Order: sequence, then structure tokens, then C-alpha cells
Amino acid sequence: MRKDLTPDEMGAGPFYKLLTSVVVPRPIAWVSTRSAGGVNNLAPHSFFTVACVDPPVLQFTSVGRKDSLRNVSETREFVICLATEPMFEKINATATDFPSEISEFAEVGLTEEPSATVTPPRVAESPVALECVLHANIELGNSTAVMGRVTHAAIDSDVFVTDERGTTLPDIHRLAPLARLGRNEWSRLGEVLEITRIAYRDWPGHFGE
Repeated sequence: MRKDLTPDEMGAGPFYKLLTSVVVPRPIAWVSTRSAGGVNNLAPHSFFTVACVDPPVLQFTSVGRKDSLRNVSETREFVICLATEPMFEKINATATDFPSEISEFAEVGLTEEPSATVTPPRVAESPVALECVLHANIELGNSTAVMGRVTHAAIDSDVFVTDERGTTLPDIHRLAPLARLGRNEWSRLGEVLEITRIAYRDWPGHFGE
């Protein structure tokens, strides 16, 4: 038996909590921005994904008009850093509602690393930094989807591994990403499952087999 629920009956707040409890796990964009006045900001956003492959576009959603969104709208630049398990407490601390004139980098104790193509700094303690310029802001009710075209990727060399086919890519275990769940719950990397996608030509019964 299922429980039937609707946004209209529950209200926006309770339904938001329901959505974040079932749309899991969610990767975390640790978004670095700089205000028009030169203050660096850093905040985690768990509504985050790849939006396009060519050109490479990343997307994070700001619920309400927070510092990240205001800064991106003003300067059209941002950096998405990987949220990793060793940085768990500091990532959570950067979600504190500091006044806009306070930099989370300084307050939380993180190192600013100069970016290659944009003004906002990278988080030096994060193994991955994806520098972006604003492609588009899409307003959706009380939220804004921020689309950023990736202009540069800076990745720690020690997270790369080469597989048996000779392909060199970052290793998921060395990255140790964090994810958001519901309530105040987070998750670390657990068991990794591998499976090959099946081509239609290999599907059982194809060509009368």
C-alpha cells in the first residue's frame, strides 16, 4: 500500500522536506563566489548536477536569493569544488548564515587558491575545482537554477588512476565524495557496484535468438 501525498495539501515546506528525503543521495556543489565588493563567499548546494556535455555546463539551484546567487548574478563567475569526506565539518560550517561581508574562507579556516580563468578562488583543500562562467539563470518559483559553462578544471594529480584499458580518470575512492540525504543526514561513499551497459544488439532475444 502506498501513501498518497500532494504539494497543495502538504504545503511547500513539508513537501520540500519530503523531496529531499527521497531524492537521494545528492552530490554537493561547494560553490565559491566573489561579491562585486570583493568579498569571497563559499557555500554548499545539494541541488547540483551536470546540465550539458557540449559545451560542458554545470547546474546548481539556489533556494531563495542567497549570497552565492547574488554574487554570480553580479560577477557572472563561480567555482564548484568537490565536497569531500575529510572536509565534512567545514563544509557544513560554510552553510552558516554569515553576514555577506564575512568570508567563509577566513571564518571557517580554509585556504584560498587562485583560479586560472575566473576571479573567485578555489578551495585549496578540495581535490577538484571546476571554474565556471555564467551561462544562464533560470527562475523557478522561489528558486533559481544557475547554469555555468566550465572554463577550466583543476584536479589533484594523485586522485588519478589508469585502468586496464589504459584510460586515466579520477578514482572515486581517492575522491571520497560526500552526499546529502534528508533531514540533517549526509553520506559517505559506500560499496561501489559496477555493471556494463547492455547494447541492444546484445539484448537476449534480439534477432530471434
